[in-house]
Amino acid sequence: MSATTAGGAPAVKAPRVETPFRRFVSEFFESKIATGALVVFTVIVLVAVFAPLISPQNPYDLAQLDIMDGRLEPGSRNAADTMTYWLGTDDQGRDMLSGIMYGLRISLIVGAGSAIAAALIGASLGMLAAYAGGRTDTIIMRLVDLQLSFPTILSALMILAFLGKGIMNVVFALIVVEWAYYARTVRGTALVERRREYIEAAQCLALPTRRIIFRHLLPNCMPPLIVVGTIQIARAIALEATLSFLGLGVPITEPSLGLLIANGYEYMLSGKYWISFYPGIALLVTIVSINLVGDHLRDVLNPRLKK
Repeated sequence: MSATTAGGAPAVKAPRVETPFRRFVSEFFESKIATGALVVFTVIVLVAVFAPLISPQNPYDLAQLDIMDGRLEPGSRNAADTMTYWLGTDDQGRDMLSGIMYGLRISLIVGAGSAIAAALIGASLGMLAAYAGGRTDTIIMRLVDLQLSFPTILSALMILAFLGKGIMNVVFALIVVEWAYYARTVRGTALVERRREYIEAAQCLALPTRRIIFRHLLPNCMPPLIVVGTIQIARAIALEATLSFLGLGVPITEPSLGLLIANGYEYMLSGKYWISFYPGIALLVTIVSINLVGDHLRDVLNPRLKK
């Protein structure tokens, strides 16, 4: 039964208020490609998070590896006939399916961790440069120009050649080579927002500089920061895979996707394609899905780019 008012007349349903968040969600899911990419990336994240529960083998546990099971074809069973290697094994007898699941964990942790840390550092310095101006702006932006003048892979290689292998060393190297992108992006946006009336009003109220920057200026710089952060996560994952492939990334006891690809590179021409092929596909799907989501986020958060 429909609701009625006190006088017996049918009640008028209140119109649904369209909030900015609802409008953002509606516009984002209008794209089937971006929606599909988001679903794929969500599945990848869930697989990586629950890898210890769903993977057939722990590829980090050397006690579970048998060298006699090395380089088995996809669909083969182990020597004890108790386990099927659906994607084959590598030269160490490691199950490729399990290796990919655990490798995704390392790649996502390194990529997301370095991107978040670099965003915090770069965004803070970018806003400080835009708000303070003068000599502070000049010093920070010259550091940004200096950082961006070096090839990214070369800078990361030099850092890791000095620090050595290790997940934390890789994260540190990626932070060093990524923070400048955030600083330049945020500074450009903050320079525009700094001339707005709400910033002038906050200054007239004698609010602390830190509060003006982080409570008023930063929230209005978030849209481009979110887009850059999404793209940089994919870039960090690809860079970590490159470093691991070159032998300067994560240790061999905790292989990422890049190291799994490197393990099978020498067997590519001998017909044992699966050792490098399947980790490469997993890496490709991960990077493409993130880039598709980030590209559509750019269109949604910047109405001027809409066709």
